[in-house]
Amino acid sequence: MKNRRDEIFQKIAAKSSVVDTGFVLNGAPSPCIFWDGPTSGNGRGGGYGRTSLNGMTVAVHLVMYSHFYGFIPGNRQVDHLCNQRLCWNPVHLDLVSHKENQKRRIQRGQFS
Repeated sequence: MKNRRDEIFQKIAAKSSVVDTGFVLNGAPSPCIFWDGPTSGNGRGGGYGRTSLNGMTVAVHLVMYSHFYGFIPGNRQVDHLCNQRLCWNPVHLDLVSHKENQKRRIQRGQFS
């Protein structure tokens, strides 16, 4: 019997694809897992994968971070090490403070 966590994982995995973006982690190629479904749009803060769970719109990368690692404290954010907003590969997601997330964003030259 499938539990809810498995159902959510399968729902997200079914609308995803593995893409080699050239990202390297710990000296080895590490492909992204891109969400191929709806996104948060193209404006400032846009470009993140979105899906509906229990009638609520949620960010795919946050759902998958929680699936693999657990609770996300309110004073933390999930950063994409690969710099790909549609990626939910759990090894590409890093729990950081807002200050650290902004510092990394500036270092990457990403301002939206």
